[in-house]
Amino acid sequence: MTMRVLQVDIVVPVRNEEHDLAPSVRRLVGYLRQGFPFTARVTIADNGSTDGTWAIACQLARELDEVRAVHMEEPGRGRALRAIWSESDAEVLAYMDVDLSTDLNALLPLVAPLLSGHSDLAIGTRLAQGSRVIRGPKRELISRCYNILLRACMGARFSDAQCGFKAIRREQARALLPLTQDNGWFFDTELLVLAERAGLRIHEIPVDWIDDLDSRVDIVATALADLRGMARLGSGLARGSIKVPRLRGSSLAATRRSAELPLQIASFAVVGVASTIAYVLLYLLLRGVMPAQAANVLSLLLTAVANTAANRRLTFGISGRRHAARHQVKGLIAFGVGLALTSGALAALNHPSRSLEVSVLVAANLVATVIRFVLYRTWIFGKSRAGCDNSSPDKGEPIERDHLGSEAFDPHPPAAHAEPGPAPAARA
Repeated sequence: MTMRVLQVDIVVPVRNEEHDLAPSVRRLVGYLRQGFPFTARVTIADNGSTDGTWAIACQLARELDEVRAVHMEEPGRGRALRAIWSESDAEVLAYMDVDLSTDLNALLPLVAPLLSGHSDLAIGTRLAQGSRVIRGPKRELISRCYNILLRACMGARFSDAQCGFKAIRREQARALLPLTQDNGWFFDTELLVLAERAGLRIHEIPVDWIDDLDSRVDIVATALADLRGMARLGSGLARGSIKVPRLRGSSLAATRRSAELPLQIASFAVVGVASTIAYVLLYLLLRGVMPAQAANVLSLLLTAVANTAANRRLTFGISGRRHAARHQVKGLIAFGVGLALTSGALAALNHPSRSLEVSVLVAANLVATVIRFVLYRTWIFGKSRAGCDNSSPDKGEPIERDHLGSEAFDPHPPAAHAEPGPAPAARA
């Protein structure tokens, strides 16, 4: 057997899979031997198994040239993939679920665009035209709702985050893996969102997929963990505490700003609701001791200062005192738009009741809020965000981890050890 450069490393994460592991790995190796045109290795990633899974993995590694086995004491698919991908020497890093729910004929279309350099990351999708999927209505509904939520809240453009069939180029993985935090099922989504923010090209292929009826995944617990992961990742990206490097494309800044829009709208809406409630309460409090116009001006002024400060930090991710005064001055100019609208609305009323006053003011404030958001995004904070982007401008420069942890990422956790097969590459 001639040793060649390893092109594809296929990781199969397993935990307590003693019944499915051997037949699935033998089937995968058989597919590779039947004409897969690239050198490949199958890495069994046993993460925290308590049954006979590890013994079976070691036996497969001894029997099959293409197989190696790696054991990790702690469970977690994300943890296993992060550790193994970080130290792999293959050009393309892939993974698939041990049940082989995805038809193996999709493996070549998955990795070929990455080896050619056309794309940076590839995913199988069950939700695209041309996919053929057999699964229950409950899983179908949850999957579609989750992906719709990703698009609405995080600006995601990929169609299927959860399909256990993905691949990424090694150099891109090395840049993004230190930014990931999730050790479980949300790892897939986290990596995809970061890849989009980095401007990477994601290739999607429709797959034939059959649901594993023996799956032991707790759907409800996994869904809740995914929602928590979305909240953590979305908050970090919106606040600017997660800094994603530029990896491909000269128009990345515009792409990232477009992807941030849904998150910014959501954050702005929350701040806006709180500001409106505070405005109404202040107006009612001050209205008892001063005329309507004076109460309106003072209430708007106080809430406008607080609103600008909150949106500066939470919606547009700008911290520190640099340019804070300038932002407040511009915010007060935007406040003038709201003042003109609300004062005009009050002036148009003829001896109104207190409830009518409040209703008209809230409506005018909503219109002013839309205008203020546009001003915030394009004028007040737009240039500041462009100027404070600390991501690496050049390909291959170090990545800042910021709040993700002061300790350096260790691609070789001490709890992991490997059982190598006789040879790393597929038979010629």
